[in-house]
Amino acid sequence: MRAIYIDTEFTQLSPARQLISLALVDSAGAEFYVELTDTWHEDDCSDFVRDIVLPQLDGQRYGMPSRAACQALHGFLAGLGEVEIVGDALAWDWPLLLELLGPAGLPANVTGCRQVDDPLAALPADAVPHHALLDARLLCALCETAAE
Repeated sequence: MRAIYIDTEFTQLSPARQLISLALVDSAGAEFYVELTDTWHEDDCSDFVRDIVLPQLDGQRYGMPSRAACQALHGFLAGLGEVEIVGDALAWDWPLLLELLGPAGLPANVTGCRQVDDPLAALPADAVPHHALLDARLLCALCETAAE
């Protein structure tokens, strides 16, 4: 079964968090990345998010309202064949993925999710970009290398 790795960025580490960006990548090069333009406000963000995450966003290139992002995400996932979503922070990432997909939910080809130990935690703090796409790529590379 194909593994696709997830990472998200969101406004704060609390139940009131709102999704800012979401990435999915696999070892074969398939990638999905979106920055939401209508689900969050800078005032809702923690200082960490304001200082580290927001300056890395490129809304001109990746920005999309949640409705369009939902459709694009569903289409991306549906085109992958049988896939399992793998993450190191599924307690945060999985609900945000499901919220973005909304009532349509996961396509039938997504068989579920699997939590992995956080390989990013072993890296020096400055080696983790805190950008959903870059972190998902890094997670994929570390997990796939460990599996070899």
